[in-house]
Amino acid sequence: MIEFRTKKPEFKFLRNGNIELSFECDKSILKQLDNLKDDKELTVQVKEYRQKRSLSQNAYMWVLLDEIGKAINRSKEDIYKELVKDYGVFEILPLKDEAVKRFNYNWSKNGIGWFTEVLGKSKLKGYTNLIAYYGSSTYDTKEMTRLLEAVISECEELGIQTMTLSEMMLLQNDNGG
Repeated sequence: MIEFRTKKPEFKFLRNGNIELSFECDKSILKQLDNLKDDKELTVQVKEYRQKRSLSQNAYMWVLLDEIGKAINRSKEDIYKELVKDYGVFEILPLKDEAVKRFNYNWSKNGIGWFTEVLGKSKLKGYTNLIAYYGSSTYDTKEMTRLLEAVISECEELGIQTMTLSEMMLLQNDNGG
């Protein structure tokens, strides 16, 4: 896969009624482009760039979750899942009734924050609506900040010391991935 950041593409209309798009990118991807096979069809996906959450934010969140767990005698993993449910990212999916158990099993293999809940029967006959939660490893900076703010709020309620706002901004700007 070749991935790069760019601005809005330029386009021109072709005689056959299609359009041709062109994107400006750094020449460092030239080798990857050369490795593409001439006879292979490609899939191109264009989406708005969002900065990924930082590793520092993630590490700090787990330190705080551990402190919360100690204070209320619960596991940091259980607290994390609860907060992902309340403040995280999810999809509502209609699944065939017989696929729910298998989907849940495979979805949860992605990590602690990857879990599902059954909402109930779908309007579609033979289907069940499921909420599928994403773990924070897929969150962008904005999504991770929302989750981390919820963790910090829990800490404040329990009297657990947290970073100042300026210290938090440094974590948010960490480009660690």
